[in-house]
Amino acid sequence: MTLGLKHVNSPSATRLPLQIAMFLLLCITPALAQKADETVLPKYDRQTEMKTKGTIDEIKVLSMGTRKDFTELILKSGDDKIQIYLSPKPYQDEIGISFIKGDEIAVTGCKVKQEAGDVILAREVTKGSDTLMFRDGKGNPVWDPRTGK
Repeated sequence: MTLGLKHVNSPSATRLPLQIAMFLLLCITPALAQKADETVLPKYDRQTEMKTKGTIDEIKVLSMGTRKDFTELILKSGDDKIQIYLSPKPYQDEIGISFIKGDEIAVTGCKVKQEAGDVILAREVTKGSDTLMFRDGKGNPVWDPRTGK
């Protein structure tokens, strides 16, 4: 006598849970990666805006969020060394600017806390007679976050 029960070990019955698990993994992974990137990128705060000037002591390229080409200047001002975050390198190439060790610059930007200490997010940099804009008056980047230009 048969009760009409199907055999549970059919190939489609064992694939369905695996397909559901893979689907969920694909949906969750980008959300987690995006959340991690958001915590890495510091936000500009007009309340902490300040001005400083000094001599470029070092130029570094670092990873910030999804970008792997973000320029950091180490500025020597008296006995202090100050970290300045500028922009992605493609933006600087696009507007035709470059920095070298020993350049005298003045920076307007906001001070933010990072893991290693205080960092200044540059809004405006004056080098010689040139004033270079990296952020608008509200502190939003003037470069395209997708292309870095």
